[in-house]
Amino acid sequence: MQRPPLFESDSFIYWKNRFETYVKSKDLDLWHVITNGDFQPIEQNPETKLDEVIPFEKQSDDLKKKLAKNNEAKMVIYNALPRKEYERIFMCNTAKEIWKTLLITHQGNSQVKDNKIDLLVQQYEQFIISEDESIDSAFARFNTIITSLKALDEGIFSKNYVRKFLRALHPKWRAKVTAIEESKDLTSLSLDELIGNLKVHKMIIKKDSEIVKAKVERKSLALKAMKESSDEECSTSESEDEEYV
Repeated sequence: MQRPPLFESDSFIYWKNRFETYVKSKDLDLWHVITNGDFQPIEQNPETKLDEVIPFEKQSDDLKKKLAKNNEAKMVIYNALPRKEYERIFMCNTAKEIWKTLLITHQGNSQVKDNKIDLLVQQYEQFIISEDESIDSAFARFNTIITSLKALDEGIFSKNYVRKFLRALHPKWRAKVTAIEESKDLTSLSLDELIGNLKVHKMIIKKDSEIVKAKVERKSLALKAMKESSDEECSTSESEDEEYV
């Protein structure tokens, strides 16, 4: 199995999301073991219809393959951790215990998690974009907030991110915001599509500004040339008048 994303304690939420996606892309059974616990050596007795613990020597090949997922899940986490983190979790017996230890250590318990969520929600509600901030910079800040919220609790936020980002723009964008609200269905418009739309609009404004600036400069140069030409004619005329005196 290809090596999983290496653990990043300073960017735990970022690593956690990448690790989860990696495991799910490889084997959904492994993610089930990590989040729900080990598969057990239990099978239904065809006669009694009751679940029974099956001793190793009587386990079918299919059951053994299923039980092997328990150790595979532990190994995929081990392969992502540096030695310092491994020493923290090596006493854990299951992948679920390891994962829970990592979450509590780096994400905090439920109280710490709730505090982080409250802080991020406050940042979301107070999010604004200054007049001189670029769209890329604003989107990076905004994206950090919403991805962090999703990582802490996927179900906490059902708000319309597009509408929030539009409302956070500086008033100089008001005409463009109104145009988007009138021409687009904000419930189906993706945030990436919105950002692309705003960046194109910014490029058009910049280009138009450069064209206007170039026209002003050409006009200024033309006026300057006309003035210099007029001054030269006046100077020549004055010289000719002096010759006749």
